[in-house]
Amino acid sequence: MSTATLAPKARIIIADDESLIRMDLREMLSHLGYDVIAEASDGRSAVELARKLLPDLVIMDIKMPDMDGITAADELGRGKVAPVVLLTAYSEQSLIGRAKEAGVCGYLVKPFRETELMPVIELALARFLDLRDLEREVTDLKDALETRKLVERAKGVLMEVHGLRESEAFNRMRKTSMDNRKSMREVAEAILLTHEVQTGTSR
Repeated sequence: MSTATLAPKARIIIADDESLIRMDLREMLSHLGYDVIAEASDGRSAVELARKLLPDLVIMDIKMPDMDGITAADELGRGKVAPVVLLTAYSEQSLIGRAKEAGVCGYLVKPFRETELMPVIELALARFLDLRDLEREVTDLKDALETRKLVERAKGVLMEVHGLRESEAFNRMRKTSMDNRKSMREVAEAILLTHEVQTGTSR
C-alpha cells in the first residue's frame, strides 16, 4: 500500500514567496496524500485565504513580503483559524523565540525532504486539536463554576424568602428545572432576577 493511501486527507494552504518552493512543496504534499487547497506568495494573502477557506493546516515561509510568516502565524493562532508550520532557511534563536510566542505548531528548516513533512504535519495537527480541547475544557470549567455560584446564591434567596432549609431550597430548584426542562443555571438566574425585581436590588 502506498504512503498516499495511508495518509489522511488534511486540507493545507501553502505560502512562500518563491514559486519553485511552492511547486515542490505542493508536489510532495500531494504525493503524501494531502490536499493543497490554495497557495499564497505573502503572509497577508495566506491569512486572508485561511480565514476564507478554513484549512486544517497552513505551511508558510518565515521571510515573506507584506507580512512575515511569524506575524501571519500569530494572527491565525489568536483567531484559532488553523495550526501553522513554518518553513525557514534560518535557525536564529530570535526567530525561534518569536515563533514560539506566536503559537507555531511546527518548524521545518530548508532544504527539507519529503519524508520529514508528514511527522511535522501530523504532530502540528495533533497539537492544535489538543490545545483546542484544553481550551474547551477550561471554558466548560469556568461555566460550571459560574453556574455553581449562581445556584448557591439562588438557594440563599429561597432560604431567606421562604424560610427553607438548604436541602429544601435545592430540591425546589431541581424540581423546577426538571418540570420546565430548564438548566439549573437558568432556574437560578430566574430566581435571582425575580428577587431583584421584587426587592429593587441589583446583582
